[in-house]
Amino acid sequence: MNKFTHIDYIIFVIYFVVVSSYGYWVYSRKKIKGVSDSKDFFLAEGSLTWWAIGASLIASNISAEQFIGTSGQGFAVGLAVAAYEWVAAIALIIVAVWFIPIFLKNKIFTMPQFLHARYNETVSFIMAIFWLLLYVLVNLTSILYLGALAINSLAGGGYLHEIIIALAIFALFITLGGMKVIGYTDVIQVLVLVIGGLATTYIALTLVSEKFGFGSDALAGLSAMFKDAPEHFKMIMAKPQAGAPQAEINKYLALPGIAMYFAGQWIVNLNYWGCNQYITQRALGADLKTARTGILFAGLMKLAMPIIVVLPGIAAYVLYKNGGLQQEMNSGGHFNSDNAYSAILGFLPTGLKGLSVAALTAAIVASLAGKANSISTIFTLDIYKKHIDKEASEKKMVITGKIVILAALVFSIILTWKDLLGISGEGGFTYIQKYTGYISPGIFAIFILGFFWKRTTGAAAIAGILTSFAMSVLFNNFAPALFGHETILYTAFPTGDAKGTWQIPFLICMGLSFFFTVIVMAVISLAGPKINPKALDIPKNMFKVDKGTLALIIVTLMLLTMLYVKFW
Repeated sequence: MNKFTHIDYIIFVIYFVVVSSYGYWVYSRKKIKGVSDSKDFFLAEGSLTWWAIGASLIASNISAEQFIGTSGQGFAVGLAVAAYEWVAAIALIIVAVWFIPIFLKNKIFTMPQFLHARYNETVSFIMAIFWLLLYVLVNLTSILYLGALAINSLAGGGYLHEIIIALAIFALFITLGGMKVIGYTDVIQVLVLVIGGLATTYIALTLVSEKFGFGSDALAGLSAMFKDAPEHFKMIMAKPQAGAPQAEINKYLALPGIAMYFAGQWIVNLNYWGCNQYITQRALGADLKTARTGILFAGLMKLAMPIIVVLPGIAAYVLYKNGGLQQEMNSGGHFNSDNAYSAILGFLPTGLKGLSVAALTAAIVASLAGKANSISTIFTLDIYKKHIDKEASEKKMVITGKIVILAALVFSIILTWKDLLGISGEGGFTYIQKYTGYISPGIFAIFILGFFWKRTTGAAAIAGILTSFAMSVLFNNFAPALFGHETILYTAFPTGDAKGTWQIPFLICMGLSFFFTVIVMAVISLAGPKINPKALDIPKNMFKVDKGTLALIIVTLMLLTMLYVKFW
C-alpha cells in the first residue's frame, strides 16, 4: 500500500484553499450587494442556477454514507445496493413534476412550514422537533463519524479526534456563508468528487486485473469481476430458503429482493428527495423551470453514481475473496465491510491519492454543511421565529441561525468522540437507513395525502405520525416474537446473533408501517369534512412540463430500463 507523499498533501491542501477561497469570494460578493436577510442565508433567494442546484443536490447526497457505507454494502451484498441510486432517479422525476410545483406555488421554504399551511401548527411543531432530532442524532453525527473513520484509516490511524474537529470546522466555515455559498462551493465539490471517485474505481479495477494476471487493464478487471463474483452483479436477491447460510440471510435482510420495490425502497427515496428539508432546500428558492431542470440533472447523475460508490466495494470483495486486502479489511483487529473504500484508496498512486481523499473529504464536508444549514433553517424559521421571538429582526434570525449551526456541530462532535450512538456496530449505511425508517413512513404519508387528498385532516396527520413510529417499533423490534416468524404480512429471518434474534428486513418494516399509517389517516379523515378547509388548491395545469423537461425524463427512464434489463 502506498503511503501519503508530500505531493498528496499538497494536492489535498490546494483543494481546501481553492474551495475556501471560492466560498469567500461568493460570500464577499453577496456582502457587497448588501444581501443579508434570512431568506438569502437559508435559501440563496433564487440565485442558484439549474446546474448549481443539481450539483448541490448530489454533493449533499453523496456523503460518507455513500462512499463508505454504499461501498461497504457493495462488498457485502453487491450491485443490488445500487437500487438506492437508481430508484432515486425515478423519485427525482416525481419530485420535479409533482412535488416542487406545489411547494413553489404555496411559497414554501421549510417542510414544517408546509405542514402548518396544510394541517396546523401542532403538526408543524411536532415534525420540526422530529426532523431536528433525526438530522442531529442520525444524519449529521453519522456523516461526521463515518467520514472521520475513513480518513483516519487512510492516515494510518491515531488521528480520529483531530480529523473529527477538522471536518467540523471546515463545514462550519462553509455553512456560515449561507445557502448560496454552500450551493456554489458544492459545484467544485462535485467536480472533485467525481474525478477522485472515478480515479478510485479505475484503480480498483486495475488491481483486480493485476490479481488475475491481466496486467493494468481496467476493462479486463471488470470482466474478471463479472466471472469471479456473478452473484454480486444481480439487482434482485432471492429469498433465502430453510437452511440457507447466514451470509445469504444477512444480504436479504439488507436488500429483500423484489419485495423491497413494493415496500420501503419508494418510501426511502420519495421521502428523502421530496419531503426532506436537507434536499429540497436547494430548489425552494428557484423558479419552477430552474428547479425542475436542476432536480432532473441530479437524477441523471444518480444513474452513474454506482460506478464510483458501488464498484470499488465489489472490487474489494473480489480481491479479498482471492487473498488480497486481508490486512486492510481487518483494520483494528476485526473485519469490517465498511473498510472497503478506504482499502482501495490506499493503493492509489502519488497525487491521485491526495485527489481522491480530497474527493472523500469534499463529500463529507458538503453533506455536513448542507445538513447543518437545514438544522439551522428549521430551528430558526419554525421554532425560534414562531415560538421564542416572534418579533425577531432579519439580522437577529441570521445570527440565531449561525449559533444553531455551531451548536449542532459541537453536539455532533461530542456524540462521535467515543461513538456514543454505536454507529460502528450497526454499519454506517444500515444505521442511517434503519433509524431514518422509524419516522419516514409517517412523514411520507402525511405529505402525499396532504398533497393529493383534499379530505386529509390535521387530526389524521397527528395520528399518522404516532402510528408510523409505533408500527416501525413494533415491526422492527417485537413482531417476530409476538406474531411468529412467518405471517401473511412478513417473513422474519434469524440475525445470527448470540441471542437468537429474528428480524424482518427493515425495508419491509417501512412498507408495513406506511400501509397501516395510511389506513389510520384515511379512517380519521373520513370522519371529517369532504374537503378540508386547508386543502391545497391544485390547478390542472400545474404539473404540465415543457418539451425540454419531458426529454430529460424520457432519457432518464430509457437509461434506467437498460440498466435493469442488463443486471436484473
